[in-house]
This record gives sequence, C-alpha cells and structure tokens, in this order.
Amino acid sequence: MYARVFIRHVCGYRVPVVQPLLQNTQVIRNASFRSSEPVGDLTQFPEVEIVKNPSEWRFVERLIAPRVVPVPLEQKEYPSGWKPPSPKPDLKYHVNRTKNFMLPVYLKRTFRGQRILTAVRRIEGDIWQLEAELRYLIEKKFNKPIVTRINEMNGQIELKGDYVTIVEEYLLSKGL
Repeated sequence: MYARVFIRHVCGYRVPVVQPLLQNTQVIRNASFRSSEPVGDLTQFPEVEIVKNPSEWRFVERLIAPRVVPVPLEQKEYPSGWKPPSPKPDLKYHVNRTKNFMLPVYLKRTFRGQRILTAVRRIEGDIWQLEAELRYLIEKKFNKPIVTRINEMNGQIELKGDYVTIVEEYLLSKGL
C-alpha cells in the first residue's frame, strides 16, 4: 500500500502528514500499445477485397499528394498576386526561388521577439552588390542607417528590422 506524504507548517515547524491512498483504485492510461485493449476476434470484422480497377484508381490518385510541385500554369495575373520568375535578367547576382516558386525572403524573430531580422537566402553571384542596393533602398526610404550581415558562404543576407515586403517588391521589380 502506497501513501502520500505532505509537509504542513504548524507554528513554524514542518510536520509530515501521511495520507493513505485508496486500495481499490487503478490507473488506466490508454496512451500506448501495451495499455490499450486487445483487438479480440478477427472474424467480427468484415473481409477486405482488393480490387485493381483503373477506372476507380483515379479517385484515389487525387487524394495522394504529388511527389514534385507542379509548374504553375501561365497566366497574365494570378489571384494571389504571385508573380513567376522572369528569364534570367542581366544582373551580376541571382536569387533562386524555393521549391514552391516563392521568394526566399523570411522574417526571423529571436530573443523572445526582441530581435527582428529580415533574411534573404539562396543568393548566387555578387552578393555584395545586392546588399548595397538593398541597404541603399531601405536607408533612403526610412532615412536612417540599417545594420546588415552577409554570409557569403551560404549566400545569405540579414537586415536588422522588418523589411520583408520592401525586399520582396524590390526583387520582383528586378525580375527575380
């Protein structure tokens, strides 16, 4: 028989108080395979028939996620405002899109939201020129200097502050 021990303070002294547990209680936890109930007799379940019918398989195929992200259809405008990448422009740098054809510009929050960074990734070519253009654009717009960090090995630029929309608009205007 197990018991719970509580410490109660009486007149400045610590006094242990023992409270016995009920003997007929049982803890039931169905959180794992071993604690769950057995399946029982398998004859109570209906038989499963495997059918290889191509006409019915098309309904199953549309539920299965594709292995590769399909190339978007060519349109003048997309309802979401998304713009496809244009052919390689004549620039010294290039920002590759992600596998979902999105611009790799991210907002990073660290130190419990106290530090906000805008990260531009997947940069190839002259990363220093892109950083200078972005810094000039943002400093001109906000009329204050900003702090940047370049990781040339990974092809990443980090800007201190929330400038995601400005950077995305600039990259789209350049045709990236």
